Amino acid sequence: MTPESEGFTAGPHAATMPDLTGKVVLVAGAAGAAGPPTLAALVAAGAQVVAIDNDAARLDPVVAAVGEAFEPAAATADVAGRVTGVVVDLLDEEATRAAITAVADEHGRIDGLFHLVGGWRGGKGIVESDLADWDVMQNLLVRTLQHTSRACHDALVASGGRLAIVSTPQAQQPGAKNASYAAAKAAAETWALAVADSFGDSGAAVVILQVKALLTDAMKADRPDRRFPGYTHVDDVAAHLVRLWESPADSSNGTRQCLIP
Repeated sequence: MTPESEGFTAGPHAATMPDLTGKVVLVAGAAGAAGPPTLAALVAAGAQVVAIDNDAARLDPVVAAVGEAFEPAAATADVAGRVTGVVVDLLDEEATRAAITAVADEHGRIDGLFHLVGGWRGGKGIVESDLADWDVMQNLLVRTLQHTSRACHDALVASGGRLAIVSTPQAQQPGAKNASYAAAKAAAETWALAVADSFGDSGAAVVILQVKALLTDAMKADRPDRRFPGYTHVDDVAAHLVRLWESPADSSNGTRQCLIP
């Protein structure tokens, strides 16, 4: 999936996004569905963006396309943002910490961590499901978040930054056939809320965005006859993420924000 297939451009984002000039924002899982529009929105808002993924073959085209989309504007004062890519296995805590420390050393700060690492496994029921699905989900949705949030924690406290994850109401309302997925999402939310408590009154904030499912332009093109009720477009997720600094930390830290239309 390329950024072009997701239909992002420089113009619409630049016209509607807040000014994030000077902020350094990390996007983990940047090659996933919500990654490209989030990168584009952040660059349009003026942020210095670090796109993180574990697969260079997926990440490099995304970073290149976002950079090319904004290259003319970035040469002017209208858009100050840039995007760079970092390939790292987020299941390796030592490598994750080293990569994020290098970003902090280079830029002198980290203002945001948008943890968009996702994944899904269905199930057949409590007894029938394969518990190997839990291992996959816990690694993707929980372990990667633990590693990135621990590596960014002190820098986010210092900057009064923002940490955000994308979750689902299934974390609070699980079904028997999605037990592993829902349990992992619930664990990720619990970890995020614990980080929010750790942030205290530092000015940093953790926000949990809840969606039923993500929708991309490619999905709509593939199924023009389908309405996708309750799905949230990835552009709407991106727009919400870049506005997180507009709300004071004391009113947003530890909140769940529903983006289900």
